[in-house]
Amino acid sequence: MVASHAGGSRFESCRAHQFPPQPTTVLPPNLDTVIDEAWSKACKVEGYIGDREFRALCMLAAAPPIGGVSVEIGSFKGKSTIGVASIASAFNLGEVVSIDPHNAPCETDPDLNESATSFDDFQAALTRAGLRNRVEAHRAPSREVAAGWNRPIRLLWIDGDHTYNGAKLDFDLFKPFLVDGAIVAIHDTLHEFEGPIRVFVEEMLRSDQFGPASLLHTIGWAQYRPRDGAQFRKQREQLARKAARLIPLVANSRKVEGLTRMRFKLQCARIPHQILTPAEFSTLLTSTAI
Repeated sequence: MVASHAGGSRFESCRAHQFPPQPTTVLPPNLDTVIDEAWSKACKVEGYIGDREFRALCMLAAAPPIGGVSVEIGSFKGKSTIGVASIASAFNLGEVVSIDPHNAPCETDPDLNESATSFDDFQAALTRAGLRNRVEAHRAPSREVAAGWNRPIRLLWIDGDHTYNGAKLDFDLFKPFLVDGAIVAIHDTLHEFEGPIRVFVEEMLRSDQFGPASLLHTIGWAQYRPRDGAQFRKQREQLARKAARLIPLVANSRKVEGLTRMRFKLQCARIPHQILTPAEFSTLLTSTAI
């Protein structure tokens, strides 16, 4: 099923409408102010993204290119959606597409207690933030939305099914639609899940289709650079060697406890994952090669 979504006429059609390469510029000068305003709307929404990661996600969402849509897989009650939509609204960065079945039990909605859905809370949060009209919500699994997908993507934010098969499926389904310079970001890369870390290492850091990359707390991200990604191979491989040491510790949904937990924490501490400032992030994006 993954192969059928990643190839054929849909792939060719998307590439035919690919935006021309755009010069990578610095981030908007008022970005911090916009992020502060977005966080004030999102901070009381229940969710699994904290202040620092929220700010990092907003910075990623503000990065060039400007053409295409921003896609979020796994929205829960809308906390991160508010961040991505606030950035898109403030800087005219196109549509935001939210994909989440909003049902329970579900990998994307892990804790709904006695509720059957998170969709009502999701809509209410967007309404309070004044962003409901900025978000195109698909109450469905990603594979169903991908079946009819034909739009270029500038930001792909993966925070849904954290199993390896689930995370890889989300990546494979939408990767063919990335525009040059698009940002792909995966949440919980340094948490005790197999999917995010394996996809980040195996599909992004070890692929010459991607250029600059790093970890921002537990968000693993890379910029889609099929034209010159190979020039960043050394940088990506340095990070991949360190991050890959986590994979055996969480493989096959292994429970991380006891000595394994100690090893996991030790390896995480050895992986650079500080939050970059907007200036540092801009420098990384505008670098040519290492």
